[in-house]
Amino acid sequence: MKKNIIFIGLDVHKDTIDVALADAGRDGDIRFYGTISGDLESLHKVIRKLQSKGAELRFVYEAGPCGYDIYRSLTKQGFDCIIVAPSKIPRKSGDRIKNDRRDALNLARLHRSGDLTAVYVPTTEDEAMRDLTRSREDTVKALRVARQVLLAFLLRHGHRYSGRSYWTKAHKNWIADIKMPHRAQQITLQEYVHAVQEQLERADRLTLQIRELLPHWSQAHLATALQALRGVSLIVAVTTVAELGDLTRFESAKQLMAYLGLVPSEHSSGGTTRRGGITKTGNSHVRRALTEAAHTYCHPARESRILLARLEGLSPEVRQIAWKAQVRLCGRFRALLARGKNKKTVITATARELSAFMWAIAHAVTSAQTEQ
Repeated sequence: MKKNIIFIGLDVHKDTIDVALADAGRDGDIRFYGTISGDLESLHKVIRKLQSKGAELRFVYEAGPCGYDIYRSLTKQGFDCIIVAPSKIPRKSGDRIKNDRRDALNLARLHRSGDLTAVYVPTTEDEAMRDLTRSREDTVKALRVARQVLLAFLLRHGHRYSGRSYWTKAHKNWIADIKMPHRAQQITLQEYVHAVQEQLERADRLTLQIRELLPHWSQAHLATALQALRGVSLIVAVTTVAELGDLTRFESAKQLMAYLGLVPSEHSSGGTTRRGGITKTGNSHVRRALTEAAHTYCHPARESRILLARLEGLSPEVRQIAWKAQVRLCGRFRALLARGKNKKTVITATARELSAFMWAIAHAVTSAQTEQ
C-alpha cells in the first residue's frame, strides 16, 4: 500500500515556528496546522502526531538566522528535509500580503509542486571553520573602520601625513609623535590608536588559529591544494572551501561561476541582447576573497619564493594547473587593460576564471584520492 505523503512548510523564527501541511497530489488539501514554540521538542511533538497517521513527511523551511539545527535534527531521524534561499522562492508580482501563516502555506505548496531549489548545507566541521573565517573577516572590517576613524580625527585637527604609504612603520611613528593641544584630545587619540592595535592583534590571533586548525580539518587536502594558485593564500583557500564545501559538487566550472555571482547579468528579448554587470548572487564571502586574489595577476607570471613554499608536496597535476592559471590569467589581465577595459572589470573577469581553475584543482585532488 502506497504511503500518503505530507509536505510540511515551516516558517521558522527565534521563538515560534508556523507549520503548514500540503497533501500529495495536484488537488491535495493545503491547510495551516498552527504555531508552535521555536524549540526542537515542540517540533518533535508535531512530528509524532503526524507520524501516527502513517504518512511520509517531507519538510522545507527558509534559510535564516536560526541556522541548520532543525535540518540536522530531522535528517538524523531519517526525514526528508530541504532548506531554501528566500531569494529563490517564486512569488506572485501582485501579492502584497505577507505574514508567517501565508509563508508557511506557500512553502508547503511550492515544495509539493517541486518549484523549490535546496541550498547547500555544510557539515558541522565545515560550518565551524566557516565561523572562524567569518570572524576574521568581521575583524578585518572593524580594523578598517578603526583606521578610518583615527585618520579622520587627525585630519580634523590639521594633521596630514606626507609619506607615501599609510600604516607602515614610518606612518605609525608619525602618529606616535603627534602631540594634541588639549589633554582630552590626547587621550582620544591614544584610545583610537589602541582600538586599531586591538583589532590588528585579534586578526593575527584568528589567522594563527586557522593555520593551526587546518591540518585537523577533513577538507585540509583541498584547501592546501588551492594555495598552489597565485593570490590564493591561506585565508582565501580556507574561506573558499569552508563556504562552498566540496567544489566537485558543481557539475561544471560555469555552474560554479554562476553560483558565485561572477557571471554577467542579462536582459535580452527577441533580437536585442543586453548584458550588464555581474549578478552578485550566491556567496558574497567567496566572491570578495576571489576578487582580492585577482589583484595579484596584474604582474607577470612567476613562481616566487612564497609560492614555491606552498607548492611543496603537491601533485604534478595540481602544480601544472596552477602554472597554467598563472600564464593564462596574467596574460589576459594585461590584454584586457591594453584594450581599454576598466580595471575593476578586468579584476572581476580574472576572479571569474580563477574560480574555474579552483574547480579543476578540486577535481584533480578528488581523482588522486579515488586512485589511492
